[in-house]
Amino acid sequence: MSFWTAVVVLFAIGCVTWLKSQRYRALGDRRDREAGVTDRTAREHELEREVETMRKRIAVLERIATDERREKDLAREIDALRD
Repeated sequence: MSFWTAVVVLFAIGCVTWLKSQRYRALGDRRDREAGVTDRTAREHELEREVETMRKRIAVLERIATDERREKDLAREIDALRD
C-alpha cells in the first residue's frame, strides 16, 4: 500500500467515524427531548411560581363566586385578597 492510499483510507475512516458520532449525538438529543429532559432557566422557575400563585388565587375567587354566603363574608374575603 502506498503512502497516499493509506492517507485516503485514514481520511475515509475519520469521516465515517465523525458521521456516526454526529448521528448518535442527534439521536441522543432527540431521546432527551422525548423523555422531557430540559434545562430550566431561573426565569422559567420564576414563571412557574407565578402561575402556581395565580392558580391559588383563581381557586379562591371561584370559591367566593360559587359560595352561597352573605354579603359581609364576601366583602371580607375580597378585602383579604387585596392584602
